[in-house]
Amino acid sequence: MPLSQKTVRHKPVMNVTPLVDVVLVLLIIFMVVVPMLEQNIRVTLPSIFNIDEENRGRADPFSLSLLSDGTMYLEEQRLDPDDFRDRLRTAQRAEPTRRLVLRADRETPYHRVRTLFRICQQIGFPGISLRVNQRGDEQSQAKP
Repeated sequence: MPLSQKTVRHKPVMNVTPLVDVVLVLLIIFMVVVPMLEQNIRVTLPSIFNIDEENRGRADPFSLSLLSDGTMYLEEQRLDPDDFRDRLRTAQRAEPTRRLVLRADRETPYHRVRTLFRICQQIGFPGISLRVNQRGDEQSQAKP
C-alpha cells in the first residue's frame, strides 16, 4: 500500500467540561437544600449575647426538641410522654459517645426545660447542650 493511501486514525478525546458543569450545579443545589432539611420542626429558640464556638470534628449530636405545648421530638420522631425515657435510653445505648442538643421553644416554661435536662443527664449522655440563637445588636440595645 503506498503512503498516500494510508488512512489517518484520530484518537477520541473526552470533553469533561459538560460533566464539570453538571457537578457544579448539583453541588450548588445540595448547598441550598441541605440547610432547609434541618428546619422541619418549628422551634423558636431563645437568644444569648455571647456564644461558644462549636466543636469541630465530633459526631453530630442527637437533637431533642421541646415545643411550648410539651410535645417532644428526638431527631424528627415524635416522642410519647409515657415512654420517652425508654426511647432516650435506647438512643444513648446505641451510640454512647454521641452528645445531645436540647432545643426548647422560647415560650416553654424553664422548669420543663430544666427537668428534661436533668432526665437526659441521668440517662447518661456524655454532653448535653442547650441550643440558642445569637441575639442581634438591635435587640441588645433595646434591653437596659
